[in-house]
Amino acid sequence: TVSQLRVHLGVEKWVVFGGSWGSTLSLSYSQKHRDRVKALVLRGIFMCRRPELAFFYQEGSSWLFPDAWEKYIAVIPEVERHDMISAYYRRVTDDDPAVRLEAAKAWTTWEMSTSNLIPNEEKIAQGEDPKFAEAFARIETHYFVHGAFMRNDQQLLEDVDKIRDVPCTIVQGRYDVVCPMKSCWDLHRAWPEADVKVVSDAGHSMSEPGIKSELVKACDLYADL
Repeated sequence: TVSQLRVHLGVEKWVVFGGSWGSTLSLSYSQKHRDRVKALVLRGIFMCRRPELAFFYQEGSSWLFPDAWEKYIAVIPEVERHDMISAYYRRVTDDDPAVRLEAAKAWTTWEMSTSNLIPNEEKIAQGEDPKFAEAFARIETHYFVHGAFMRNDQQLLEDVDKIRDVPCTIVQGRYDVVCPMKSCWDLHRAWPEADVKVVSDAGHSMSEPGIKSELVKACDLYADL
């Protein structure tokens, strides 16, 4: 766990940094362990709410990347496509290694294909790496089908008061279709004290120049805390 890592490293308090799924973990961790957090740097806000998951894995991003979507749904029989996350979860946990790998590659390639404003072929190729794809797909689907083990969809928003006084910079790509800006905006409305940086020419990936630049600035800002 994050707490075990902190203890292992011998760190008393730290600046917590997380993007995408990492922003979920960062928010959850800081709300539970406020006394260990100096500041937060978040990117590509994701709170594991059902509408967020539905937009990317069921219908939404599919309208912007129909070519990549076609490959993503091809692995799943039409009769199961009403719940893509559950269908994928069954396959990436299947006893047959071939079934697991086919599904893991398709799941991971979908996200890699949509993470950048301008598709990055090197990143897309990561979806074909067996070890990376299986780990990536199994971790994501496991948490998604279990609602990230939170009490409800709104937990991270409901618990903002626990971290309201924590310095925080949020970096969000305007055209992020993996973790759309609606989630960032919802968090901003609940937590106006946090500093939101919207990068107008970026998607989801932290490797995009504008996002990378804002993240470095945020880390520099909190470096001496």
